[in-house]
Amino acid sequence: MRKIILIGEPVAHSRSPLMQNAALAELGLPARYEAVNTTSAELPERVAALRGADYLGANVTLPHKQAVIPLLDRLEDEAARIGAVNTIYKGAHGELVGANTDAPALIMDLAEVGFHPAKRTAVVLGASGAARAAAFALAHAGVATLVVANRTLARAEELLADLLLAITDEQGLTASGEVPPAMIALELTAADLAPYLMGGGLLVNATAVGWREGETPLPNPPVDAQNLVYDMVYRQTLLLRESAAQGAAVRDGLGMLLYQGALALQHWAHQPAPVEVMRTALRGAMR
Repeated sequence: MRKIILIGEPVAHSRSPLMQNAALAELGLPARYEAVNTTSAELPERVAALRGADYLGANVTLPHKQAVIPLLDRLEDEAARIGAVNTIYKGAHGELVGANTDAPALIMDLAEVGFHPAKRTAVVLGASGAARAAAFALAHAGVATLVVANRTLARAEELLADLLLAITDEQGLTASGEVPPAMIALELTAADLAPYLMGGGLLVNATAVGWREGETPLPNPPVDAQNLVYDMVYRQTLLLRESAAQGAAVRDGLGMLLYQGALALQHWAHQPAPVEVMRTALRGAMR
């Protein structure tokens, strides 16, 4: 029996084992997926263990999506540009390769609800690895304005500086030959964000605030019926409930969890993931 693990702290709440084990059973693969709580001190040893023949790879979640990078042999190009890794798999020679499936998963899930970011305004809360993936994905999807808001302004500024460097060439153009979106770093307050949300657009919570009932990264969110509020936390958080009360459309992160997991599984299994089996397992777990 081969192993795939989820590396993070905390991980007891994760629904990934239920989703991935259902998929592995459907594919008939002799492997087991397990969440393993991992402190920062334990991270190097945990990653080193993946080199063993009994491991297929791993997922990485908070708070290790950036810290894990120096421990890997190489990164896929997109993961290197984002500066965050959520999937580890083995290359042709057994090397540990870092990938980021969060970024495409966000766009896939937004498309599922009919939201297309091109030419829109997007506000991302947070500056973690998850926020980096969201900002990168939305910039590549063609948003007109990208706002990153964080409690520590310097971290938001650093994220956007890294993003601008990653997506532009020497002429300051993106891969599509267009100018990059307007990029704005702000402190995370409703008053500062209101001008960028009123009039429509996307608000993405890429922080972990909301896992505990009653917590929210943005009290009294300044949104209305023209906004979509997307929370990567895959439950009906206080942020989503308050936003819905203001008339906004809301979406939790269950779909993003599904799609990032399906893309990760393709790296480990070398075949298409049974997405509907995984979706059914997730929905059952959330009841």
